[in-house]
Amino acid sequence: MERHDPALHKAFRTACRHYLTTQQEHRFADKGMWAKLAFLALCCAACYLLSLTASAAMGFALWYFGFIFFAMLLVVNVLHDASHNAFCRTGAANAWLGRAISLPLGLDADSWQVRHVQFHHPYTNIQDYDPDIDENGVLCQTPFQRWKPFMRAQYLYWPLVAALTFPWYGWWMDWRDRLGNTPFTRHLPHPGARGVALFLLLKIGHFMLALGIPALALAGTRSWPAVLAVYLVSQMLVSGMFVSLLIGTHWAKGHFYPTPEDNVMPNSPYHHAFATTFDWRTRPRQIGYWLGGLNLHLTHHLFPDWSHRHFPALSAIIAEVAREHGLPYPLLSVRDLLRLQRQHLIRMGKNLK
Repeated sequence: MERHDPALHKAFRTACRHYLTTQQEHRFADKGMWAKLAFLALCCAACYLLSLTASAAMGFALWYFGFIFFAMLLVVNVLHDASHNAFCRTGAANAWLGRAISLPLGLDADSWQVRHVQFHHPYTNIQDYDPDIDENGVLCQTPFQRWKPFMRAQYLYWPLVAALTFPWYGWWMDWRDRLGNTPFTRHLPHPGARGVALFLLLKIGHFMLALGIPALALAGTRSWPAVLAVYLVSQMLVSGMFVSLLIGTHWAKGHFYPTPEDNVMPNSPYHHAFATTFDWRTRPRQIGYWLGGLNLHLTHHLFPDWSHRHFPALSAIIAEVAREHGLPYPLLSVRDLLRLQRQHLIRMGKNLK
């Protein structure tokens, strides 16, 4: 980064060093973050156990959704930081924590780390580099993707696509990554038989935890299709919540780039983050805490290896540095975010490129 924009890099580095020094802090999780992990894990476990003992069908569905909902909160609060080596102090500890946290949702933490950290972050909104905007034949997300007439309605059916994202990755893309069918396979840790064995163990663990045990425990009162339906609906609901907030942040900016010639980035890393990512406010502010700082997404892209507990302070630093260097730093509302996301989908759906 430094060689691309030394003045901006120096400004951020100086401000962050001053912040850590004056606060006598470090960039990793503290006792409060570990307490949040424990609280969310207990809520997740409690909902799971209550779902297994629920006598009414609606009770089972609601408690099971609670289990998946708190599992999603663990992903955004813990796995997200751990994938950037920002939770624990060692890479191995972060990797194993991420794998444990991802078990209830069934997402492969290693595949997520490669796609999200190694490709999405440095190449946000760049065609053929950012896997979050891969062409899928269902949505036209960028001016450089193929358009089909039915995509005029994509702003209407987009929530369904967001809802299907978790099941799609857990039951299809993770397998393709691990079995060598994507460009991300060679970047995965533990290649070969060891990696496949670990992958299968975690997938079997998810199947037993999320489907096998509930089906066996409720065999006398709930049919297998009923358990499967509750599983799928719960996964889809939390997927829609997560994906619309995460991907929508980049869509809202509306800046996309073609595949770069000679692998040369269109902007410096700092300017690229400002061009493709927003921070947005939550009301009340405590919602941002439970979203794992997901709303301060530009802050996360500029400081990905910092625990999200620092994001409010870092966003203030960003605002000050941006003002000094003439960079725009608007802080959106949730309404602004959703409006801009909708406008982008409508514009791409009309093939206005």
